[in-house]
Amino acid sequence: MENIMMPEPHRILKIIKETKAEFTFRVQCDAETRHGQFFQLSIPKVGEAPISVSGKGEDFVEFTIRKVGKLTDGIFGLRPGDMLFMRGPYGNAFPVERFENKDLVVITGGTGMAPVKTLLNHFYDHPEICKSVYHIAGFKDIDCVLFNEEREKFKGRFQTICTLDNSEADGYERGMVTEHIRKIPFESFEDYNVVIVGPPVMMHFAAKECMANGVDEAKIWVSFERKMSCAVGKCGHCKINETYVCLEGPVFNYTKAKELFD
Repeated sequence: MENIMMPEPHRILKIIKETKAEFTFRVQCDAETRHGQFFQLSIPKVGEAPISVSGKGEDFVEFTIRKVGKLTDGIFGLRPGDMLFMRGPYGNAFPVERFENKDLVVITGGTGMAPVKTLLNHFYDHPEICKSVYHIAGFKDIDCVLFNEEREKFKGRFQTICTLDNSEADGYERGMVTEHIRKIPFESFEDYNVVIVGPPVMMHFAAKECMANGVDEAKIWVSFERKMSCAVGKCGHCKINETYVCLEGPVFNYTKAKELFD
């Protein structure tokens, strides 16, 4: 009988330094993944954690990881050629087919840009299937800014706003993402969707600000990750009331997600 909890080794192909605390790991993998899904990454005898896919190709996936604990300390000690243990992909994805031929607004906070980067790349590579893309990317300060190369690329086709919470730098706005939502011309859109990904408090207030600007909550989508220890609905750590986040999420429509925020 197949053990669905058993991870398999995958070779690290490349490691990209994003900031002092965040690195992107490119790992050999040919599993088919959808935008917004996650894998369980592990090191034997150290631990396991859910990490969203931040990039993908024909024979690789990428994970942008922040060094915050025992497992990530161990992952940061690995080098290209070493093995990283993985199982997945898991979870519901963004409903890309519902976004096609409409306007799309993507609002991200900090590392919240990682789970939507493949989605942004999809619409960058296929501009004919989306009317327009607006992207607001917020970061704490200039030292926390991620994905410089791709953000610059996105500026060529998307309407982009990059903002720093409480500091200033050339090429960046200042203020929380909520302060810039009013700049999105929602009233001019015939049909559209809004994707919000970041810390729970950021998603909560960004969604509220969108709705204050006339957005129907049913048009809002979030990625809500919470204690997804097993990823297969067995351990119950991620369960909120009757909802298993690992199975029904991490991507939720806001009509459901608004009931899940702690």
